[in-house]
Amino acid sequence: MSRPFRYVGRSVPRVEDPELLSGRARYLDDVRLPAMLEVAFVRSPYAHARLVEIRADTARALDGVALVVTGDELGDAPELVTASSRPEAGTWRRPLLPCDRVRYVGEPVAAVVASTRYVAEDACEAIEVDYKPLDAVVDPEQALTADAPLLHEHSNNFAHIEFEHGDVEDAFARAANVVAKRFHFGRTHAAPLEGRGGIADWSRDLTFWSSTQMPFLVRSMLAGLYGLAETQVRVLVPAVGGGFGLKVHLYVEEAILPFLSRLAGAPVKWAEDRYEHLAASGHSKEVVCDLELALGEDGTFLAIRGRLIGDGGAHQGHPWTSLIDPLCAASMLPGIYGIPAVRYEVDAAATNKCPSTAYRGVGWTSGHTAREALIDDAARLLDVDPLELRLRNCLPDGEPAVSATGCRYDGGSYAASIRRARELVDYEALRERQARLRAESRYVGVGFSPFVEQGGWAAEIAVDMGFPGAGYLDSVSVTVEPDGSVTVTTGLQSNGQGHATVLSQLTADGLGVRPEDVRVVQGDTSTTAYSTGSWGSRTAVIAGGSILRATADVRLKLLQIAASELEANEDDLELEDGTITVRGSPNRKLTVAEVAAAAYAARAPAGVDPSLTATRSYDPPATYSNACIACIVEVDADTGRVTIERIVAVEDCGTVLNPLLVDGQVAGAVAQGVGAVLYEGLPYAEDGQFLAGSLGEFLYPTAPELPDVEVDHLVTPSPLTEGGIKGMGEGGLIGAPAAIVNAIADALSPFGVSIDRTPLRPCDILAAIDAGVAVTAG
Repeated sequence: MSRPFRYVGRSVPRVEDPELLSGRARYLDDVRLPAMLEVAFVRSPYAHARLVEIRADTARALDGVALVVTGDELGDAPELVTASSRPEAGTWRRPLLPCDRVRYVGEPVAAVVASTRYVAEDACEAIEVDYKPLDAVVDPEQALTADAPLLHEHSNNFAHIEFEHGDVEDAFARAANVVAKRFHFGRTHAAPLEGRGGIADWSRDLTFWSSTQMPFLVRSMLAGLYGLAETQVRVLVPAVGGGFGLKVHLYVEEAILPFLSRLAGAPVKWAEDRYEHLAASGHSKEVVCDLELALGEDGTFLAIRGRLIGDGGAHQGHPWTSLIDPLCAASMLPGIYGIPAVRYEVDAAATNKCPSTAYRGVGWTSGHTAREALIDDAARLLDVDPLELRLRNCLPDGEPAVSATGCRYDGGSYAASIRRARELVDYEALRERQARLRAESRYVGVGFSPFVEQGGWAAEIAVDMGFPGAGYLDSVSVTVEPDGSVTVTTGLQSNGQGHATVLSQLTADGLGVRPEDVRVVQGDTSTTAYSTGSWGSRTAVIAGGSILRATADVRLKLLQIAASELEANEDDLELEDGTITVRGSPNRKLTVAEVAAAAYAARAPAGVDPSLTATRSYDPPATYSNACIACIVEVDADTGRVTIERIVAVEDCGTVLNPLLVDGQVAGAVAQGVGAVLYEGLPYAEDGQFLAGSLGEFLYPTAPELPDVEVDHLVTPSPLTEGGIKGMGEGGLIGAPAAIVNAIADALSPFGVSIDRTPLRPCDILAAIDAGVAVTAG
């Protein structure tokens, strides 16, 4: 787009908020249909056990119970088949309910359909299930050993992948120093305020209400599962109370709902409770990273190698598979650094835990945290300032580059963001304060985390991340209505990000109208333009590009019709704020509404399509944002308590569409990073029992634990994408954990502490101090 933006770049308040804040928004659990029944599930209390017998006669006899269904009674019901484009990966199958054995605590073993959720839950309690417990495996490394209990027919490993670029062995052979680190990023959870749920109404056709980030993919998966044409399936999405990646999957509880509706002859609804959400939805990010970094005499990074083992849980997260954590972690091992040689091995182990699914930043978080902690260890070993070591090795600013793992960076502010973060925290003064406080036995530390973040997940990014052969169609439709207002439809489903606001800004700039004249429609596969959904930092890049293309088409038609009406040359017309004027003759003008009226009255000139609508798609080239997060903490060495003093984020997402929304995305993602390191955890006992089944055990950070996130902006527009737009929705969670981990390690460096895991509870901090693990050269 050659014209300058007028509304893009402004902090336009979110147009979604009045409805949400006034309580008028309707979420999935607010949907009520005539004769609707409700569903509850009997769930396994065992991590691994044979299903011996299920006795449900008492439950079936209860008043209000319409159906009780077990795996043996599913008959010819379909199963979820999950595969990957990677040739190393297998194809794994999962029945909608198990017939032979259960593989994690919380796995559904029977479904009850009843008049109310209360009756359904009473019936669940009346069902008797006999189990024969089996040995459980909860350690992903143990799962890959030859003598581990076999959880699936052929293997406990979904895929083993090896990659090498450059002469890694030679780099390590001639290295002056080799630093090694084992980092176990702990299992965590997206935990949106609204959990999973679905409503199925299958009479002649199937209508499915879903709290999802990808309505059209849900439609495709349900149609394929039940042998329906896609025109026979309609997916409706009401307001979504958060997704963060958890809702880019089709879960067995959702997939079975159409079957139950067909069997019951009525609509059925399931909305999970918080225990189901924590124990049995989808966990994320647990990756064991063993990394080694080879350095030259001057601290130059020569090569990095590693083995990354993802804990995929008992089943594959459908359809994306458990590779999204370890393989994405591996793909971004070079980060912002010009490391010429990389080798990695990736495994996606099956364990007796809740399946692993997507969560904001997927494996980039774990791999980035491990690498950045390793770099800080290297700086301490070499007695070099950690920022100086990074600046010595980072890629040149503003220049496109290809990493050793094949990631095609389109240019950024890699060094500038580090320097800006250093300036904002007043680094030299902070180091002086740190030294003074240590003399008083107070331990303050600072950690930095510079990173690149993929944006606009489409075909090129999928290849960069190690998933070749994937294609994605994403489109937006723009229509000028007869009254001059504008309707935009898209399947890039909002789950809280502010799509209606930012897409109206882009449309207003593209057409030359006002944002308040634009209405964004989403959440209905029968009326909106097709898209694969909102995930992978896609919407700004892909919807933005589609809108700029579609509005250019419609704008041209408006100007052609206006030229005919005004008897002027099209090149002499200007369109701004909904008015078309003849350049140099301001009294000769028409409003967009007047031109639209002419179009709908079929007064378009010969050869001009009078339809003021355009549907365009956009499959963008690879694009990457970058940023640097700095964190300052104080650690109480007597109690292990960590207090975060400041968090600064220097963000460069190319063209900033709406600073208010960008800052909100950064702050929210950083808060989730704080939670992943200091509060949240999903522990399992050795026998596979789940130990965090309520919010009393799985702790969110709340406002008192979170400082204000200070966001600063650098702007390096992409030279490759429409409008120079890059994605940025995940970076705060990718980068914040490393900044916090490094700040804690920096604070405790007098004790020889090297942090090697998350989450970090006070007892873990004290154990690290007691262990006094010093950094050693390999």
